[in-house]
Amino acid sequence: MSRISYLDVTPEAGRNYFSNPPKGEIVMLNLLKFKDIANYSQTPALTPETPISGKEAYQLYMEHTLPFLKEAGSEVLFSGKSASFLIGPSQEDWDLVLLVKHKDAATFLKFAQNEAYLSIAGHRAAALEDSRLLPITPEH
Repeated sequence: MSRISYLDVTPEAGRNYFSNPPKGEIVMLNLLKFKDIANYSQTPALTPETPISGKEAYQLYMEHTLPFLKEAGSEVLFSGKSASFLIGPSQEDWDLVLLVKHKDAATFLKFAQNEAYLSIAGHRAAALEDSRLLPITPEH
């Protein structure tokens, strides 16, 4: 049985989220699974001289992305390795977990649509086999 991969926001999910965005701060929970070897077929201009792992491609992505996050007033709160769930599906495992804080949904959207950021986002696509992105808002 093959696993379904989730790599990008679907138009429907984006429309639903941004048609009624939460007020105030959001933290994005990122669950990331890397490819063994990064695949740059969709963004050949970003292809490194020699093949690299998905993990290495994601490190390149983060190196290029951090200045854009900082410029937007956003920050990485946590980055860590992950293993299998204690409670959850045994077929899901993740290589990296990230928590990224944004001032609000509009700030996140502005960051995600930044043309300079989009020009390097191919490192993310090359790196990932699967991912999850869950917006989290504080309870009031």
